[in-house]
Amino acid sequence: MKFIVDAQLPYRLKNWLTAQGFDAIHTRDLPDANETEDLDIADVADRDNRTVITKDDDFLKLYILKGKPQKLLLITTGNIVNQELLILFEKNFATAIKLFNSFQVVEMNNFLIMGHNP
Repeated sequence: MKFIVDAQLPYRLKNWLTAQGFDAIHTRDLPDANETEDLDIADVADRDNRTVITKDDDFLKLYILKGKPQKLLLITTGNIVNQELLILFEKNFATAIKLFNSFQVVEMNNFLIMGHNP
């Protein structure tokens, strides 16, 4: 799978994904960096077959209203330090990948990981 990590998430997450063998970019890698509009991020994701990883629920609204991005990993932990976020990914990312076989939207927080087809 290929991913694009949104601005509110650390660049370290992009590096972690890359270290796990995934093709990942961060919004900082885009021409407008972290100023890139959500719709433009969704367009990049869909064009390049990437899953958007974000904490921004505006992407869920965009998915419901416009069907963009095609795949979304929504992190609903609230405030979390970067190291705890990486631990959460280490523990749960394999499950998230499996859920994408059946769902377009996967939600992950400190207590659960689940798929949605809104």
